[in-house]
Amino acid sequence: MKHWVGLLLICIGVVVAEAQTTPTIRRLEKQRNELHQQISKSESLLMSTKKDVKSQLSNLALLTGQIDERQKYIWQIENDVRTIQLEINRLAIELKQLEHDLKDKKKKYEQSVRYMYRNKSVQEKLMFIFSAENLNQIYRRMRYVREYADYQRRQALQLQRKQKQIEQKTHTLQASREAKEVLLRQGEAEKAKLQAQEQERKTLLASLQKKQNSIQKELAQKRRSADKLNAQIDRLIEAEIEKARKRAEEEAKRRAEEARKKSAPKQETASTPKETAPAKKVEVYKTDSEDRRLSGTFEKNKGILPIPITGAYVIVGHYGQYQVKGLRNVRLDNKGIDIKGQAGANARAIFDGEVSAVFQYNGLSNVLVRHGSYISVYCNLSSVRVKKGSPVRTRDILGEVNTDKEGNTILHFQLRKETAKLNPEQWLKR
Repeated sequence: MKHWVGLLLICIGVVVAEAQTTPTIRRLEKQRNELHQQISKSESLLMSTKKDVKSQLSNLALLTGQIDERQKYIWQIENDVRTIQLEINRLAIELKQLEHDLKDKKKKYEQSVRYMYRNKSVQEKLMFIFSAENLNQIYRRMRYVREYADYQRRQALQLQRKQKQIEQKTHTLQASREAKEVLLRQGEAEKAKLQAQEQERKTLLASLQKKQNSIQKELAQKRRSADKLNAQIDRLIEAEIEKARKRAEEEAKRRAEEARKKSAPKQETASTPKETAPAKKVEVYKTDSEDRRLSGTFEKNKGILPIPITGAYVIVGHYGQYQVKGLRNVRLDNKGIDIKGQAGANARAIFDGEVSAVFQYNGLSNVLVRHGSYISVYCNLSSVRVKKGSPVRTRDILGEVNTDKEGNTILHFQLRKETAKLNPEQWLKR
């Protein structure tokens, strides 16, 4: 028994440098940190102190965007807490199994120690060996004694390893429980901040509800301006589609001509009658091979394309038609999304492509970048660094986003597949 106690003390003395969380918890923590960083950056975008309708509507959009970001973060925390609890349950089951295995190995090791203790002297082992009836039996007994000693050593090592596994699993389980507790406290803190923001939003809405006529005038003006801008974008995109169609037709004709030359028979003698080969049908595409390749690569990046503005940002205008929550008869229709950034922020390309147009509207610049069949649109730029025909790479700077006199730096961003309008939020990494 003294041997067993000594070995057990050695096992208990194994020190684990630090508690290890599981890969699942580390992955969740990484995702959560990205969301937290985005919230921290978005909080640096301050609201205007002006009380006019335009400024208050901008403040409402910013505050709503910040609330959406925080709500998403809280949902992520709640989901992570559930996932960590499942991880804790799994670790507890594994720990229980390890403890059961350790108990079984301890029992077997105690039995072997007792046996060896009863037959511990060298004299007893020699008597056991030399009491054999013949040389063959002596050899077998010698091998048995040696193998039993090896077996006992292996049992001791297995016991030691199992004890270490239990210690590591216990530390991991404890770390997971601590991670869950930290997350729960963080969730409560975020909920308190969310409540404060929602109260601020209610106060702002109460002020705006008294200015319905002014709101409708402001929105009508914005709508007229947006319609004119979209009409110009539509014309440029249609022209770009027509260019792509012509390039595709030229490529199809060139390939058909190359195929005809390859299949044409060698020149024959005048006496040999010539047979006319049937004309091969020309394959027609809307885009050429390079456009199709770029389109396919673009589609594979759906959901992970970079945000088209540098620095801190908040999405203050969403895609499509939607009612502004809290305001009566205030309905918006957006062909893209509006992203508010910091003063001095730049618009950047979301993917490799070529600048297909740079045009002016209301004294500001707008850029279209073609990515095969897809076209990304960047509006409201005070300056531009590219020109028509310029090749661009992912995250290349296109120009600086304009900051208006109220201090708003807003990039209007659209995404099209030919003439079809797409929801950019489904394509960007969020």
